[in-house]
Amino acid sequence: MAETLETGRIETEPRLSRPVPAALPPALRPVPATPRRGLVASATVALDERRLFVLLPFATIAGLIVSIELPSEPQPIVLGLGAGALAVAIGLSLRSLTRLRIIALIAALWAGLCLLPIHGALFGTEMLARPASGQYQARVDEILSETQTEKRVVLSSITPAGTGRAVPVRRARVLIKAGPDLAPGDIIAGPFRFSPVPGPVFPGGFDTQFHAHFDGIGAYGNSTKPPVLVTAGGETAPEHIVDAIRRGISARIDAELPQPSAGVARAIINGDQSAVTDAARDTMATAGIAHVLSVSGLHLTIVAGGVFWVLRLLLSASDGLARRLSVKRVAAVGGMAAALFYFAISGGNVAAFRSTLMILLVFGAVLFGRRALTMRNVAVAGLIVIATDPASVFRPSFQLSFAAVVALVGAYENFRSDRARDASLFAHAWAYARGIVVTSLVAGAATLVFSVYHFQQTSPLGVVGNLATLPLVGFVMMPAALIAVLAMPFGLEQPFLLAMGWSIDRMLEMAAVVAGWSEHLRASPLLTPWALGIGLAALCWFAFFKDRWRLLGPALAAPLVVLFAVDHPPDVLIADTTQAMAVRGSSGLELADGKSQSFALDVWRDTYADPIGTPAAQNCDSVACIGESPAGFTYAIVDDPAGFADECGRADLVVTRGRAPGWCRSKSVIDGDDLAAHGVHWLRWNAAAKTFEIRPAIAGLDRPWRVPQR
Repeated sequence: MAETLETGRIETEPRLSRPVPAALPPALRPVPATPRRGLVASATVALDERRLFVLLPFATIAGLIVSIELPSEPQPIVLGLGAGALAVAIGLSLRSLTRLRIIALIAALWAGLCLLPIHGALFGTEMLARPASGQYQARVDEILSETQTEKRVVLSSITPAGTGRAVPVRRARVLIKAGPDLAPGDIIAGPFRFSPVPGPVFPGGFDTQFHAHFDGIGAYGNSTKPPVLVTAGGETAPEHIVDAIRRGISARIDAELPQPSAGVARAIINGDQSAVTDAARDTMATAGIAHVLSVSGLHLTIVAGGVFWVLRLLLSASDGLARRLSVKRVAAVGGMAAALFYFAISGGNVAAFRSTLMILLVFGAVLFGRRALTMRNVAVAGLIVIATDPASVFRPSFQLSFAAVVALVGAYENFRSDRARDASLFAHAWAYARGIVVTSLVAGAATLVFSVYHFQQTSPLGVVGNLATLPLVGFVMMPAALIAVLAMPFGLEQPFLLAMGWSIDRMLEMAAVVAGWSEHLRASPLLTPWALGIGLAALCWFAFFKDRWRLLGPALAAPLVVLFAVDHPPDVLIADTTQAMAVRGSSGLELADGKSQSFALDVWRDTYADPIGTPAAQNCDSVACIGESPAGFTYAIVDDPAGFADECGRADLVVTRGRAPGWCRSKSVIDGDDLAAHGVHWLRWNAAAKTFEIRPAIAGLDRPWRVPQR
């Protein structure tokens, strides 16, 4: 086995080996390589080459999906019995490698089924059922974002002081306006109002209750008056030190750069996107470069790779050091340290965590002389992220980052080439530009289904946006950011921050041009959750197979999504916590009830690409409002119980914020109890059947992350 340190690969040369003892069990005997052709043969080769390992994270994700789709929480005894049976099966399969691998896949699926209950028991919380207010004392765990006027913080150890009743939650997310400067570990006291965590704003939308539960957050709240600092946290605590560094960096950025460049710089260095202006965010999203705002593989690769390259260059300049040390390995350790530091100050989101793991695995492979970019490393990183934070699988950030890295590493495995070191400058520049185009196309195609489902957003000219801006990001913005942070302890960061600000301004200018070109090319379909399943299956296929066969799965995914996963827009939307209600009218969705500005309406407008600005035509009196939709149905919004007598037998849809009587026999009734239990309601009129298809945002109530019903 000849090891090539320069490329980080291990190249094997044919050579004679000793005979394999016949006493060895079959699982330990080498499998002879035989040439095969065809799809079935490719799968067999993948089995022979131990490629089944890359399917483990997909099997675990499948188990998580089954777990969340169950009507009730899996019983611990059932999960334990299944785990025991699998342990016995593994023991009985040790003499058959193929059987052992198949059992391992089943075990990974079962592990996914167990992860959410285990994680919920360890880190979950009881969800607050009804509002509570009064005087409380609490510990500051984390500062999520901070502006000049307000802070969003996570509190723990919440105890009533005086008038407040007990709040049985582990942690709460609270908005604090004014008050003292806070840091993790501080103990504060003051008047707070706590409320139950809201549910999804539309069916299939981001499930706030689910993710809050697994983050240990059982309530949302706000301070009714500025709190007071009771006890300052220890300044030597790790979380306090990291927070002080992050806030110090933000302060230096704000002192040197104006908006919008300051907000973008804070997002890139600190991972804090709270100061990014809406205009800058929209422009970058339309141009296909919104990923620059989120600390992920791009940023960590530039920072850690830059440190690796600089250290290697400096150490190689000394002949004495180069003879005594492995320059490449020392530089790899430096790159790992840089990645860990960047992760610490970036806020530690899922994409940054996954990217940091990949960087550590890549440099770890360099340390041991192995090939760095492999699908097995992707599988290892995915398994670690899933095991430590299983709820993150259902977040857009995990899905987008996981899809992108699987696609990019797979493309690298198929199309990698060794470029000559002495190639011309033009050849290097052409290879760099080609790499940006290929990377943008591959990552864009891999994440398309996920971004359309979650954000109803496409970036048709994303390749152009990335080609125009990524050289600026890679050669100016990120190096300037790295040097600026390193220079901050010496007070020498100003010129580097100004260079970073200049590059951000130029990036936004180019993004605005690309966004203008794609203004009329942004329409995207509404997709059902089946689209996510199809996308996951395509990724699984792409990761498992090699060569040309891996392209078959993604090629089939596009028509499958079109045939089975395209959704229809609603004809009625009813909010649960506000009075907002939208009904299909002649100009699209129209406002039938509630104020024209609310959080639910803003999300509906973005999701369904409808302004929902025109008031619906209605006839109203003191007890009810009656309307008729061009879609072919009539509806009544009942404010007074006296209105049920007339409207329950006449309108196709009756909506009330109170409780509808049991004798109400209209075709569809949505009352206050339905909204309290099942959240926002989505309805679509079936003209042929003269009935509504009704989708509540919250289906199953017998899960620990659901707010208990009073």
